[in-house]
Amino acid sequence: MPITTPLTELLGIRHPILLAPMDTIAGSRLTRAVSEAGGFGILGGGYGDRARLQVETAELKGLAPFGIGFITWSLAKQPELLDIALEARPQAVMLSFGDPAPFAPRIKASGARLICQVQSEDMAKQALDAGAEILITQGTEAGGHGASRTTVDIVPAIVDLAAGRVPVVAAGGIADGRGLAAMMMLGASGVLIGTRFYASVEANGAAEAKERIRTADSNGTVRGVVPDWSRKLFWPAPFTARTLLNTHIKSWTGREIELMQRADEIAREYAAAKMGGDFEIAAVFAGEAVGLIHDIPPAAEIVERIASEAEQLLAGRRNSIASLA
Repeated sequence: MPITTPLTELLGIRHPILLAPMDTIAGSRLTRAVSEAGGFGILGGGYGDRARLQVETAELKGLAPFGIGFITWSLAKQPELLDIALEARPQAVMLSFGDPAPFAPRIKASGARLICQVQSEDMAKQALDAGAEILITQGTEAGGHGASRTTVDIVPAIVDLAAGRVPVVAAGGIADGRGLAAMMMLGASGVLIGTRFYASVEANGAAEAKERIRTADSNGTVRGVVPDWSRKLFWPAPFTARTLLNTHIKSWTGREIELMQRADEIAREYAAAKMGGDFEIAAVFAGEAVGLIHDIPPAAEIVERIASEAEQLLAGRRNSIASLA
């Protein structure tokens, strides 16, 4: 039987699996694939490319359900992008990394659900005060930007804080049904998954980037500032980026001051490497779940695998408890 939780009921989805809005990786094709498989696809809003957002949202009109995600501090520089997003009539808008309060009234007035990603209790309280209807609780194992608390620590802490007022979704280090089942045991209503969906047919990433995720192990990632500073992108504290280790990161870790002093030069080299697909310089944003990823299947297959495995694990636990009663 499908897993039913407050999250699935609120969003009207079959499986409690959400696609992380990974910058440009989570495009309309991947968003659609996850939603049509019974999960909840969330389009990545990235850093505010208006033309891209218009094209991608146009591809999603008529799809139900789906969401659109933004980097909150970046959206604040171009707040009009929220209007483009809302015109596509998403069922939810996800805000991460910043105060959601300035945008919450417009989101909720449109009829969309407000989803907020948090990394601490203070951030969770801020999100709840702003009217968040779903909390994404992100652990440091996650790929891309995040903070320092582990998933197994932060999820039950936020579950306790929310006290049943809103569904809590776990993110960070989850790539299979075991992760979904484990997070539900910690009180989560579902999971937000990024890296596992990066290594899918429909993700926008380069083939070599996906292959690097497929062949990496869990020791092959690192969290730091080198990938951001190499493109003259300075994130607010406490957020840093988790990526696969490569030659560039190994070379500049511990030399961050020099990197800043040579910012223009390094940024040119980094941009050229990204354009040319040189991933020994350009970063592949991925989480510690890479060690659990061994193939690059269609997104629908990923959704079904995770859901089926979790259903079997949770059913087995229920049967074990019943046999002891």
